[in-house]
Amino acid sequence: MRLSLALDPRLASVLGLCLLHLAVAAGKPNLLDTTSASDSVRCRLQGTPHPSAFSKDGDFFIGGVFSIHYYMLTVEHNFSTMPEPLRCTGSLDSRELRLSRAMIYAIEEINNSSQLLPGVTIGYEIYDACCSVPVAVKVAFQLTNGADPVFDTGEGCSRSNTLTAIVGESGSTPSIGMSRVISPFGIPQVSHFATCACLSDKKQFPSFFRTIPSDQYQAAALVHLIRHFGWIWIGAVRSDSDYGNSGMAAFLTAAHKEGICVEYSEAFSHTNPQSKVKKVADVIRSSTSRVVVAFVSYSDMRILLEELERLPTSPRQWIGSEAWVTDPEMKHFGLCAGAIGFGIQRSVIPGLRDFLLDLSPQKVSSSPVLTEFWEGAFGCSLEKETALRERALVKVCDGSEDIQQLRVPYTDTSQLRITNMVYKAVYAVAHAIHSLVCEEKMNSTVYCDRNQSVTPTQVLEKLKRVNFSRNGYRVSFDANGDPVATYELVNWQRGEGGQMEFVTVGYYDASLPDGMRFRMEKEITWVDNSTQSPTVAHVSALWRDVPS
Repeated sequence: MRLSLALDPRLASVLGLCLLHLAVAAGKPNLLDTTSASDSVRCRLQGTPHPSAFSKDGDFFIGGVFSIHYYMLTVEHNFSTMPEPLRCTGSLDSRELRLSRAMIYAIEEINNSSQLLPGVTIGYEIYDACCSVPVAVKVAFQLTNGADPVFDTGEGCSRSNTLTAIVGESGSTPSIGMSRVISPFGIPQVSHFATCACLSDKKQFPSFFRTIPSDQYQAAALVHLIRHFGWIWIGAVRSDSDYGNSGMAAFLTAAHKEGICVEYSEAFSHTNPQSKVKKVADVIRSSTSRVVVAFVSYSDMRILLEELERLPTSPRQWIGSEAWVTDPEMKHFGLCAGAIGFGIQRSVIPGLRDFLLDLSPQKVSSSPVLTEFWEGAFGCSLEKETALRERALVKVCDGSEDIQQLRVPYTDTSQLRITNMVYKAVYAVAHAIHSLVCEEKMNSTVYCDRNQSVTPTQVLEKLKRVNFSRNGYRVSFDANGDPVATYELVNWQRGEGGQMEFVTVGYYDASLPDGMRFRMEKEITWVDNSTQSPTVAHVSALWRDVPS
């Protein structure tokens, strides 16, 4: 089904969805410009397409949506001229770039497999949604429409597309916006990092799956952790988003039942004015509680910690959610030494590191995203020297740049966590397609029909029943589209050289009976570099101001 909207981009997430539902209700979901021909209809997509970050043709294709940049360019519209196309801007998130490249690696691995979809190729269209709901919604429409600007058909402006599923988005709120668009057409969406418990509601999100556990389980695990160490007086901060608000609501409900008192609960976003972030930081500084639970995205947490570093205060024991507590870019915040929190299990993906590092100036120059990454990482330009005469401060990349020596999240494969969630999502879709187009012959050989028509709805039904192992990790979904919830308990410890390290000190498995879910295996290093829990070593210092 092909759809298109000629709308102000700022209204796409609302008006676009309304028009979509109205069109579906009327039985005419064709919002394209049409021009009749003798025996066909010429259809033209409206608006300016959002450019893909990476793409490749195939027999079937999968869409991918990641937040490779931190922001969408904000433009003030005067409603008298055609709005400019939505564009991503700001610094590049090299971890998200790694996630998008991991999707490509998984697809290439599948395309070279003799067991999974042999003789069939998977193509892809991967987009940058830059942490923006409007961009994510526009991309969802675009993936549903297809990319042909003009096509002829004898069926009005309705025809099937080769899209089978979408992997993404990285955030819960953009994923919700995307799901609202694609669910009416039965297009499956498999997210690697959208953890809002609300997405388990199959009445609202019938085609949504994820390879990362729901925050309903993480909230319970965090309460279990706090109860384990006897903390009863805590502070709480959260991202002002579906992820933070939903996760914190689940946590506070469970904490109240366990008799845990919360001194404050503050919400903020990295898009808020600095004054708002400062207000949250001041609440933390002036509070009497010394334990802070942060259900915060990594982009928001970075902004908060930068503000807290401006005016240091007494040390806090940070309890982190999975979104930031294992993010390598957070390691330089020394005030989080001793932090603990639940993270997705580490994994190993053979061959991925070699694939990520197989870049050169020649290879990256054909991709604007990789060019931006390369130039930012090495402080040089891939433009010809003659084009740089007016930019004397920028040197030309001369081929001496060594990506093997680069120490950024893109090249860090030491603790693959969310990356493995992307990898598993791609394989889940591939297994669903395999079950539709492949059959095993009597001599145990597998034959796949690359020309067989496959609809997203068929893939959706097969995804509900996938059950396989890859690299030692099981992949399956329950009735809510969720996986089994397992976490590592991660502790921020200083290594011998003083650098921060993520050390796994315990595990939480929600599939086990209540008394067996949480287990400790190693000693924790706390906020003051002590190996004794604050509830034992510093009871009077930490809890003396608790109201009676």
